[in-house]
Amino acid sequence: MRFALLFCLVTGLSFSAIHAQAKEMPDKEMYKKRMELYQHMEAFTQIPWYNLAAIDQYERSIRFVRSDLPKPAGLISIYFPPEKWSGLSNPNHNDTRPLSIAFFGGIGKDGNGDGKADRNHDLDVLFTMSDYLLQYGTDDDGFEIALWHYYKRDKAVQLITEKAKIYKTFGTIQLTDQAFPIPSGYNYSYRSTWGDRRGWGGLRIHEGTDIFADYGVPVRATCYGVIELKGWNKYGGWRIGIRDLNNSYHYFAHLSGYAKNLHVGQVVKPGMLIGSVGSTGYGPPGTSGKFPPHLHYGIYKDNGRNEWSFDPYPYLRRWELLEKQRK
Repeated sequence: MRFALLFCLVTGLSFSAIHAQAKEMPDKEMYKKRMELYQHMEAFTQIPWYNLAAIDQYERSIRFVRSDLPKPAGLISIYFPPEKWSGLSNPNHNDTRPLSIAFFGGIGKDGNGDGKADRNHDLDVLFTMSDYLLQYGTDDDGFEIALWHYYKRDKAVQLITEKAKIYKTFGTIQLTDQAFPIPSGYNYSYRSTWGDRRGWGGLRIHEGTDIFADYGVPVRATCYGVIELKGWNKYGGWRIGIRDLNNSYHYFAHLSGYAKNLHVGQVVKPGMLIGSVGSTGYGPPGTSGKFPPHLHYGIYKDNGRNEWSFDPYPYLRRWELLEKQRK
């Protein structure tokens, strides 16, 4: 009965779309079809669509930057290793028979009613993850416990729940806009400074791009995200850290102050005011004026194991150009 109900739910979806290669589909159509899958699975399992979308996006982001994982091809990017899907002791790691998969302790499920549990099929993959989550309930606490048992990593739980919060806030998964951190109409200058040597506090490299502007010039969020950090650092002064939907952490430092009522855990969107340019840092709380006013902007990527800095300059140039074109 359960599988029959699911089959009835998915008959409203185009099976050609379910099997479609995401890279061959226009972005607008891709997001539409992906959202349909999440919402249909929510109707069947009562698991909020934004929780499923958050897991999918987390895995999509790490698969694009990890060499040990295959790149996503379908609409759904959740990856199940063969031994987890088919069962560790299963002699056939490509097994698609639900009964033998269950016999060997695999978690693969048939999600479209065709009698096969195919880990390369979007509906089978999404239903298998949903079935796993259901073991822990459909509330927020159960969701976080399920994530921890599955990923065994606190950071994964944090990043996925943040994504769910963003999707829930805006009611859509098509959140691709970006913004240059300084509004147009203000004087500023910058160049690529990522990797330059820095000496204060010990020899280190510069993990970002410095955007020079006057004191008090507004600083804006560059992405849809959640504020993970706000406060003082002896190097960065007053700073803010925002995590986006691609597992990237956007770091804004040397601020002279913050936007009113800004707080950790808050959802932000591109262009939202978060603070203003200053020259704070290089000392205890309140230290300022040891260098010309500027915004230090850095980006760090989480790949599901660790996090590293990469050069934000090409992204800043692109966002700046796109904003000029829009105007």
